[in-house]
Amino acid sequence: MSQYCSSPAIEVSGLVKRFNDTTALDGIDFTAEPGAVLGLLGPNGSGKTTTVRILATLAKADEGIARVCGYEVIRDAYKVRQLIGLTGQYASVDKDLSGHQNLTMIGRLLGMSRKQARARASDLIEEAGLTDAAAKPAKSYSGGMRRRLDLAASIIGDAAVVFLDEPTTGLDPARRGETWAMIRRLAAQGSTVLLTTQYLEEADHLANDIIVIDSGTVVARGTPDSLKRRMGSQTLDLRLSDPTQLEEATNRVQNIINATPVVDAHTGVLSAAVTDGEVMPAIVRSLDEAAIGVSDLSLRLPSLDDVFLTLTGHRATPADEKNEKEAAE
Repeated sequence: MSQYCSSPAIEVSGLVKRFNDTTALDGIDFTAEPGAVLGLLGPNGSGKTTTVRILATLAKADEGIARVCGYEVIRDAYKVRQLIGLTGQYASVDKDLSGHQNLTMIGRLLGMSRKQARARASDLIEEAGLTDAAAKPAKSYSGGMRRRLDLAASIIGDAAVVFLDEPTTGLDPARRGETWAMIRRLAAQGSTVLLTTQYLEEADHLANDIIVIDSGTVVARGTPDSLKRRMGSQTLDLRLSDPTQLEEATNRVQNIINATPVVDAHTGVLSAAVTDGEVMPAIVRSLDEAAIGVSDLSLRLPSLDDVFLTLTGHRATPADEKNEKEAAE
């Protein structure tokens, strides 16, 4: 059982952080309730890691207030550190110690008895899928194994609030699924999880609520479903058998839906937001009249990918990535 945490577990109000002439955070506000998984999404350089570092007492905001379990992260930094766990973007385990020794050492540093620390280490080694490598030095682990060991290290103390900054980067799909299970168990046990991720499917599966930030400001917030419904449409995906017919197909679809589809000339895929699913038969008839072959035609609800790109309108620029890296140092 995690440590007790007051409501809200995380509270951010008017947070501002500047790096020279760059404003990494420009007055963001959000809260997270105990036992919730809050997804923090945004392009590289949007301010996600900067936010995590401030909440984890590793950086100081220039303006605004940040609280964890009711404690201010600057004034009550010592108390905050006793309540949190952190997994950064890069694994930070002792490579000369074995996986089990790493976790046992951290347990001891947190005040556990030797027996308690060893038992807790064994449980987390199994949960992280590292049983076969438990006695091997961490320097022999793959990058994905070190990430899972790092995650286990961040939760060994039953933290009230856990910050996970892109915890599944570099993991294969099977190991990513195991990490998801660990995160779900954390929340079920009462821990609050702040999750930053570039995998939108990950946020869709895990997060109770999502905050989207871009250029240091909050541009949207809500549950995954509410953000998708905000799109107000479904997405039509159409793949042609012959990509050379893409222009004709685009014109015909555009005439039917009264909107310009998005075209990928390389893959021969045409996508369009539609408000009425009944347009599909009309599109099929029109393409058939023009002898345009279709290899795949589907109608789907918007994904978080659609929401993300609609809200931010861009991917990270090299300058964005540089600023975010500087914020993490």
